[in-house]
Amino acid sequence: MTVRDAKATEIERLARIWFDGWQDAHARLVPDSLTRLRTLESFQQRLIVALDRVRVIGPVNAPIGFCMTKAAELYQIYVSKEARGGGPAIDLIDDAETRLSESGVRTAWLACAIGNERAARFYEKRGWLRTGTVIEHLEAGSGTFPLEVWRYEKILKKFNTTL
Repeated sequence: MTVRDAKATEIERLARIWFDGWQDAHARLVPDSLTRLRTLESFQQRLIVALDRVRVIGPVNAPIGFCMTKAAELYQIYVSKEARGGGPAIDLIDDAETRLSESGVRTAWLACAIGNERAARFYEKRGWLRTGTVIEHLEAGSGTFPLEVWRYEKILKKFNTTL
């Protein structure tokens, strides 16, 4: 499948993918006070603000997954439950890495909730290395929420002479 820019008409569907995926992967791992802030509406608002950095996979107005970058960070990546395991996440992460590399990023990074073993295995299979834990100040409502997370890094292909 082809990865493409997101359209404003897809925000509702993307927010639902994000909300459902976040509930599946994170709600049991993070404090309840953060879970209460992660509403469907909060994901819609974040997508509206970041729309120019959102890439999707799937038919127009029926995407099955998305990714988002932010500076040198692979900021978000989610695939609908029905599409998990079928390859869309690989296409999305490859696209994000290419875009980061083309923007001059040598070492990309991402944050992974501590205990999110499924995501950790996926990142590691894609060549990302866990470098430790850090406190991330997550977007939350009108402020931020400090949370300890696993930090992953990857030297991007354009800069990695061992590939």
